[in-house]
Amino acid sequence: MNLARKTKVRKLALWTWSWVATLAIATYGSKYIWDDHAFLTTFSIIVNLINGVLMILSNRDLFNDFDELEKKIHLESMAITLGLSVIVGLTFSLVERAGLFNFKAEISYLVMFIGISYLVSFVVNTRRYT
Repeated sequence: MNLARKTKVRKLALWTWSWVATLAIATYGSKYIWDDHAFLTTFSIIVNLINGVLMILSNRDLFNDFDELEKKIHLESMAITLGLSVIVGLTFSLVERAGLFNFKAEISYLVMFIGISYLVSFVVNTRRYT
């Protein structure tokens, strides 16, 4: 991996961890740090949103550095992940609404499913094309 690629990967890692940290602060700050202060809660959510956008831009910057094969692998992995996430997410919601399971359909389950789907499809596509 060349120096420019390493720099872009580090930048993406920094923005990703920054986004995770600001998400945790926005999620738990009002309960454990500032006792439901409306301004601080709103501010932490806006900071998290901005971090998320910067993480996306950093991810795009890294993807623009990929060669055609890497782009194809990631694009197919994202397409599979998007399709699965929509179908499974909506089905999960329907199952909860119908009362078929005795638990609440939390967004965190879908986020974990998205991560696992992307990882599996990326590994499968990498093996398929290399």
